[in-house]
Amino acid sequence: MSENISVTPGASGSGGPGASGAPVKSYTKAIIIVSIAIPLAVAFLILVPQVKIDFGFNTRVLPLFHAMLNSTTAILLLGSLYFIRHGQVKLHKTFNWIAIVLSAVFLISYVIYHASVPSTRFGDLNHDGLLSDAEKAQAGSMRYVYYFILTSHIMLSGIIIPFVLFTLQRAYQERFDKHRKLAKITWPMWFYVAVTGVVVYFMISPYY
Repeated sequence: MSENISVTPGASGSGGPGASGAPVKSYTKAIIIVSIAIPLAVAFLILVPQVKIDFGFNTRVLPLFHAMLNSTTAILLLGSLYFIRHGQVKLHKTFNWIAIVLSAVFLISYVIYHASVPSTRFGDLNHDGLLSDAEKAQAGSMRYVYYFILTSHIMLSGIIIPFVLFTLQRAYQERFDKHRKLAKITWPMWFYVAVTGVVVYFMISPYY
């Protein structure tokens, strides 16, 4: 991939610290804290048994909403890549901001869902939270495919957070040379997370 994701507050150009030469504020410490806190909080929410919260509405519809957010994000990332390759910086910036906002909405909704609904297991046809030998046999080798995709999706979902934020910071600081280099790593990971989020939904949806 060449020039990929960004949010480019200024005009594209040199890699200097702002067009005016003035110092640009760094958010590195905040990015590191957020990048550690979010995965830990989500892991705790999913892995540690606790009383589920009633939010006053049917949160079981949220997985479909999450799939819609992920698919939209994937389309936005493709559009962002197209626009920057064709020199349309403003549209590139807009598409990335929208993708970031949708990702934040997804995170909030994801936390709400897992705080209110027990985790769904692939192959659990009777929805009792357990897999019988018959259910495992019926799911077959697709269980391994599903868990491979799910595991890679979850791992990269955590890894991608600092990459997105640091790529954003490089653009904000108008350090476009470093921004482009980092974006070549960020874009494929972010796109993979968005696409596999949709794939995971369609694979697990028969068991909701």
